[in-house]
Amino acid sequence: MTAWRRQLDRLRVPPGRTVSLDRYRPDWTAHVTKAEARELLAEGVQKLASEQDKLYAQDTHAVLLIFQAMDAAGKDGTIKHVMSGINPQGCQVFSFKAPSSEERDHGYLWRSFKALPERGRIGIHNRSHYEEVLIARVHREILAGQQLPEERKTPRVWKERFAQINDFERYLVENGTIPIKFFLNVSKEEQKRRFLARIDEPAKNWKFSVNDAKERTRWADYMKAYEAVFTHTSTKYAPWYIVPADNKWFTRLAVAEIIYQRMKALKLRYPSLSEDKRRELLRARRVLLAESG
Repeated sequence: MTAWRRQLDRLRVPPGRTVSLDRYRPDWTAHVTKAEARELLAEGVQKLASEQDKLYAQDTHAVLLIFQAMDAAGKDGTIKHVMSGINPQGCQVFSFKAPSSEERDHGYLWRSFKALPERGRIGIHNRSHYEEVLIARVHREILAGQQLPEERKTPRVWKERFAQINDFERYLVENGTIPIKFFLNVSKEEQKRRFLARIDEPAKNWKFSVNDAKERTRWADYMKAYEAVFTHTSTKYAPWYIVPADNKWFTRLAVAEIIYQRMKALKLRYPSLSEDKRRELLRARRVLLAESG
């Protein structure tokens, strides 16, 4: 394994450790250049496609990619570039917005259960169940307005939800679905630059809303909420990866490599045929060869 690949281990959040985002540089690139990253990503996309083909054929595991980030961190672009070589039949993407009235009438994990990938497929959750311990924690009025028993709306709700999420993800792993969780770590300065680009370039205007700028005023609150999430929900079976996001070309490369390494560790393979099935194939071959013309 080359040096830059080994360095990606530092992005994995160790279980049981109190996390400070100050220790994770948003502009880190593992000494890879932009030109190198472009070539390596193309190679990585091909390797991912090969693993995905075996995942689909074997039909015993599923992979769930979870993307969380502040606005303009590059989630959509990362998904687009990293998954560009994947067979659409083997991939499902869900973007989670504010819960609907039907979703509010269920527990907060209900819509995530509904959106889980089938065996043999890669599921992508653009935002996820973690919104319920992030935005709902920063904006306390969200929790206050939820259809929960009043005795559950206390400060202990966050630790309760962390435990519930850990149990949910353990259930997934024990049933063959592998969660791979990414936080795209963009700096406040880079987010500002990208926001200005969205305002100044007409083709990007649609990407910006005034609410995006309002949320920037709660940056410190969000960072604190994310640190709590990483501290309490990065587990051995479902670790978090804090990926530098100030340089999109490196973000995409790192995400692609991490997914590939995690899928490679599953030792996926094409199904082997029984002797009876092999004999059937040989008979079919003889019939085809015997056809006239």
